[in-house]
Amino acid sequence: MKNTVKTLRESKNMTQAELAGQSGLSLRTIQRIEAGSIPKGFTLKAIARVLETAPEDLIVVEEEVNTERAKLINLSALSGLVIPFGGVIFPLILTYKTKDPENKELGKNIVCIQIILAAIVSVLMIISPFIQNALSLKLPLFLIFLIAFLCVKLAVIIKNGIGLNKKGELCIRLKNSFL
Repeated sequence: MKNTVKTLRESKNMTQAELAGQSGLSLRTIQRIEAGSIPKGFTLKAIARVLETAPEDLIVVEEEVNTERAKLINLSALSGLVIPFGGVIFPLILTYKTKDPENKELGKNIVCIQIILAAIVSVLMIISPFIQNALSLKLPLFLIFLIAFLCVKLAVIIKNGIGLNKKGELCIRLKNSFL
């Protein structure tokens, strides 16, 4: 909840004690409201009158976005660790079956990252024999690229999962989605 009482009080250069005195409420009531309690009835009207605003303007409840679907889309990208391009296909299907616009946007960002990762690993797999031959390496270079890709993919999925759990947003995302 955004605390508009404190913001309006401070914009009028009032102390909590002054607001309490002018509204006829106790200082403790004002402190509780500014700490997060939601004023109701007489209390709400008294504070609104002193702060010269409508009572409904004092209560701004921010809706928490339900990111459960985005978490599922992020987890479905793990299929790319086993199934080639599964990290793109399954999240894409889940994203386009999502009706919630916030989760759909998060899903698109997840899919964009997975597409870029899949494109990078594909290019690396194609050029790895040529690099291996040019450097006369005995070790199969494509294995190093593949293991590095799997580690990066897993790190991205875990980091985004943590971000979705804590803040409801992706930690690793593109500035512009191309989907």
